[in-house]
Amino acid sequence: MPTPAASETDPSSGLPDLSLADLSRIDNLLTQAGLRRSPRKHASLQPDRAPSVSAAQASPTRPDEDAPSQELHAIPAALDVLQVPAWREIGWLRHGFSTRTGGVSTAYTPGQERGELNLGYTASDPPENVRENRRCFVEAVTGGPALSSSAASPVSSMVTLRQIHSRLVRVVGREDCAGTARWKADGIMTNQPGVLLAIQTADCIPVLVADIKQRAVAAFHAGWRGTWKRIVEAGVGRMRMEFGSRPEDLVAGIGPGIGPCCYAVGEEVRDAFESQFVYAAELFSEVSDSDPIREKYPLLFLTARAPGHSHLGPSLHLDLIEANRRQLLDAGLSAAAISVTGECTSCRNDRYFSYRAERGFTGRMLSVIGIA
Repeated sequence: MPTPAASETDPSSGLPDLSLADLSRIDNLLTQAGLRRSPRKHASLQPDRAPSVSAAQASPTRPDEDAPSQELHAIPAALDVLQVPAWREIGWLRHGFSTRTGGVSTAYTPGQERGELNLGYTASDPPENVRENRRCFVEAVTGGPALSSSAASPVSSMVTLRQIHSRLVRVVGREDCAGTARWKADGIMTNQPGVLLAIQTADCIPVLVADIKQRAVAAFHAGWRGTWKRIVEAGVGRMRMEFGSRPEDLVAGIGPGIGPCCYAVGEEVRDAFESQFVYAAELFSEVSDSDPIREKYPLLFLTARAPGHSHLGPSLHLDLIEANRRQLLDAGLSAAAISVTGECTSCRNDRYFSYRAERGFTGRMLSVIGIA
């Protein structure tokens, strides 16, 4: 390994002042030798940002224990942000669907060196990590430090909600860009430039809508309860009332969410949908799980229960993506104006946070839209 030049030495410590590139090369050499560098922080790395604390380090210690060391995570150079391809031609529109790729969070990736882009203030992730992730994400979406040139920080242009699986919709403006969730609702809309609307998900369906004539935007959080309550259909109606939007001028983007392949529900959910939608039967299907062991050794899974009373067999699955697409159609949007972006969050929990696939212990994604 080459010896650092004299100019790279910190005179106060006598130790080489290594850059991130130097540390990366050292890590590669140690990995090839079957070793691992100590995670002790180096004073020369990002001195203006406090080090983040992992989930294991955040646990309380006894008075006689030494305080655990804090890990310092480098900010990724690029994030995996999904966009509706056709919307990139709308010059004033800013939008994006986040993934779990990139970021500084490590609470949900134990044992991994790289961080993840958790954008929700969860109990397991230090808030300074989430703030840094949100800053990076907003910069990636807006292409600059903030959506509005007057914003003090990137996240100060963003409005979030305290989501409650309802059909409540809020109209917001610049005065609501407080950086914290002030309103209980599951829909949010604005026609003011410099405001970035944000919906938080980890399996539920995010729906973004833009009026390309009136320059108004909206974002909706649609789990099965919100979908059953027609949050998207009601939200489009609210856009018509507040901004004079016409359905023929609206475009919609449905982002990553749990797909019909993985979203098993109970009979009570089907009953609820059948009470509201004439097309409810088209949203449900019976799915049989494929199990190679069960198929090879079927006798091992025989039960003494009467036919029809066993827990084995197909399960009922709901297509939430199609349910929300149908609501957009019923609200007057054309099929060509509706885009579906992303994959099933449960199938691809390597790329997305999934509440179901990770049994509740997971981060959160944000879907954002705004007017530059």
